Amino acid sequence: MSDHTEGDTLTLSRARDATLTLTAKDTQLKIAPLLGASTLSLTHKGRDYVRPAPDGADDVLQTGNFPLVPFANRIKNGHFVLGTKDIQLKPNLGDHPHTLHGQGWRSRWQVAEVSASRARLVFDHKCGEWPWDYRAEVIYELRDGGVRIYLSVTNLSPCAMPAGLGFHPYFLKTPQTRLKAHVEGVWLSSDDCLPTEWHGGVYRGKDWTNGDVVDAEQLLDHCHTEFNGRFDIFEGDEAVVTVKASPDCHWLHIYVPPGEDFFCAEPVNHMPDPFNKPNSGLKCLKTGERAMIWMDMTLHG
Repeated sequence: MSDHTEGDTLTLSRARDATLTLTAKDTQLKIAPLLGASTLSLTHKGRDYVRPAPDGADDVLQTGNFPLVPFANRIKNGHFVLGTKDIQLKPNLGDHPHTLHGQGWRSRWQVAEVSASRARLVFDHKCGEWPWDYRAEVIYELRDGGVRIYLSVTNLSPCAMPAGLGFHPYFLKTPQTRLKAHVEGVWLSSDDCLPTEWHGGVYRGKDWTNGDVVDAEQLLDHCHTEFNGRFDIFEGDEAVVTVKASPDCHWLHIYVPPGEDFFCAEPVNHMPDPFNKPNSGLKCLKTGERAMIWMDMTLHG
């Protein structure tokens, strides 16, 4: 299926080396295919709804959102054993020892289709230290006042492959910012950001289910469980963004660094360090099998 025509503002050949700009009336989305298929900005009526990337951004961690594939968050020391395979992944965040977020966020993606308000990007991974071939695909569908993002992975290897998916949006934060998200528990993290024990209910005074201010004197970096697939962000009493995620995104990872003007609320379909925890949500895909999640953002105002 293709909605690309020769009359599009940005042709496929140009898009491979450029920022994609999608527009739907008063809403604009800028995407960087070569920077992990990330979001550089998302605006509606001139207002930013994710953290805008600085001009000339060259690190995906400077952007407003990026896809997580074929796993989300950390794998302890980058090591796990699956069947007869003993896998050792290299660190991919400076000297942090635990490999995180898979390969997609550190890779260049290809533009497969593009129109005024829709883009499809692909990333083909060949067997290497992650010993499986796969194809990842992300589709951005912009509408006036919102965007829906589909993320999928297809196992192209001759044997089963573990696979998980997620999104990593960054939202702007002020002293009045509130987050409301139905969750029933949280995996507490160690100092090196691995899940250690599960805690039911409210933790450190943050009642996200009933809505709470997004602030932190100490780092908040925890995976919350029994997420019902929706969260809302407010400025005081004003609704700013409503985010919905596909039904199998049962986990919401919330990251609030002290003293910063942003935070992350990440819908994912498995918990961190999934190879070392039971009932982690991580799945195995048969040869040719495909997994998919989506995230929908409604922009208020």
